[in-house]
Amino acid sequence: MKTTKIKDRDFEPFITEAELDGIVRRLAAEVSRDYGCGHEPATGERCGLVVCPVLTGAFMFAADLLRRLSVPCEVSFVRFASYSGMSSTGSVKCMLPFAKEIEGRDVLIVEDVIDSGLSMQHMLQEVKELHPRSVKVCALFFKPDAFKGDYRVDYVGREIGNEFIVGYGLDYDEQGRTLPEVMRVKSE
Repeated sequence: MKTTKIKDRDFEPFITEAELDGIVRRLAAEVSRDYGCGHEPATGERCGLVVCPVLTGAFMFAADLLRRLSVPCEVSFVRFASYSGMSSTGSVKCMLPFAKEIEGRDVLIVEDVIDSGLSMQHMLQEVKELHPRSVKVCALFFKPDAFKGDYRVDYVGREIGNEFIVGYGLDYDEQGRTLPEVMRVKSE
């Protein structure tokens, strides 16, 4: 089995490009089904759905998901951070807040991984203060054994264990994001 060295760690293959494509296609179909309204917005009318990818980890996943959605939407990036290296710092920093134009609209937050749920809990509190019509969460990966949140993850690409993963936008100290597959820390 091939391994990839990133900084001081060895990573092994975990989820292939083909598997990722299947996950993204399934999630896009679910989101499109749930938000399909049967019509395009009229001229001058704002689309009701605002997709908010969380930078930086979710950018590849969000790009692939957005290309496969069959419903009109707008995109507004947000950036919150709680990780340093391979572990959470325990505090959440907002670096790029939600757009103010989401009042009365449906919001879909797109995240790479939800583990403890601390960052997402913080994001949900912030977005609800902007009075959207609805808020849903879409995560490529979900770690149920680590989850401590009191909210629902509406769309889950795949549940995984507590392993640390990189690739397809996910990083280890800003490295490994461009790997086309997802890799996990090699067990010793």
